[in-house]
Amino acid sequence: MEITTDSIKELREMTGVSVMQCKKALEEAGGDITKAVDVLKKNSGASALKKAGRDLKAGAVGSYTHDGNIGAMVVLSCETDFVAKNPEFAMLARELAMQISAMDPENTESLLEQPYIKEASKTVHNLLDEATQKFGERVEISQFSRLSAR
Repeated sequence: MEITTDSIKELREMTGVSVMQCKKALEEAGGDITKAVDVLKKNSGASALKKAGRDLKAGAVGSYTHDGNIGAMVVLSCETDFVAKNPEFAMLARELAMQISAMDPENTESLLEQPYIKEASKTVHNLLDEATQKFGERVEISQFSRLSAR
């Protein structure tokens, strides 16, 4: 298959990763968008590993309440204010707070191992690896808290 600007654009819209990463994934997948998505998922762990030593100097607080009975807050850290102020980053923090409300993890390690509530084929750790790849910065859960009225 030929790799076109439209196919690169489509993959970027689907995944949110950079144009260059999309192009490389399409080249590796022979132009097949479905296979390119798999390539990007496979590469997200390597991308996160490369950025593991970077300092976290910014972040966002995400919160979620369910029926006024259960709530959670999470501090999602990143390297720069540029990423911290990104609406998609704030949405990720909220999604993680929802995960915490629903699954009541004991600690960060158990949270990272949990299946993601919106896509059971991936763990929360996979979700953070994908965010690191997407935003180009190290992304980490610094702390969280869950409250229940019951």
